[in-house]
Amino acid sequence: MKRFILTLQFLTKIPIKYNSGFDEEFHKGIVYFPLVGFVVGVITFLVGMLSQNIFPGLVTSVLIVLAEVLLTGGLHIDGLGDTFDALYSYRDKEKMLEIMKDSRLGTNSLLAIVFLVILKIGFIYSFIEANMMWIVLFMPMASRFAVIWITYKTESPREKGMGNVFIGKATLSMIITALLYSTVIIFVLGRWTLMLNNFEIVGALTSLAVLIIFVELFKRHVYSKIDGITGDILGCTIELSEVVYIIFLYVFLFL
Repeated sequence: MKRFILTLQFLTKIPIKYNSGFDEEFHKGIVYFPLVGFVVGVITFLVGMLSQNIFPGLVTSVLIVLAEVLLTGGLHIDGLGDTFDALYSYRDKEKMLEIMKDSRLGTNSLLAIVFLVILKIGFIYSFIEANMMWIVLFMPMASRFAVIWITYKTESPREKGMGNVFIGKATLSMIITALLYSTVIIFVLGRWTLMLNNFEIVGALTSLAVLIIFVELFKRHVYSKIDGITGDILGCTIELSEVVYIIFLYVFLFL
């Protein structure tokens, strides 16, 4: 429980007053990433349910995306922007890593953030109109399961960096544990709380496999650019995985 709370504090801005001191094995909190995502999903889902009773669907979709950004302090979106500025600057490896440290907002960063937010709002709105807001509940959990994969057997091109706490530290047992409890959460809530049909449950579970494939391809792409993974890449992976998740479910459930 202590390590879960520390991981929740690290990955979100949820105000939890808890100080357990320094944890030498903090990296083991990787296994709780999807559970932290589930907490974020529950809060954003509740925001959506409340908003839906007051505002139209499009406004509700905007508020859901806004709630998630506020809960994470924009940390992952910042990683998305830095990643796109760096990887698509067409510079050498060292220059790309330098660009990632630059706090200034470049054109690639701006475009990536704008289009990601638009895509999220648009697809979430489509699900709201179809009375399927449940996808919001599992989206942050699925994306944080995906990011575990990119911390498995990878390394950082930097000697120092916030992401180095986790990069290369995931183990196969952590991945399996996270996959098992994520599957249980989706199945149990989907079947007995959200009353999803079998097709919807299969779609939600299949999305985890789809995200593994996506992250593996993305990881290879990143390695071809900078020979490793950085903290910004981790944040970018979470954001891109959420978009892949909602696009996949849209195609799976509606087409």
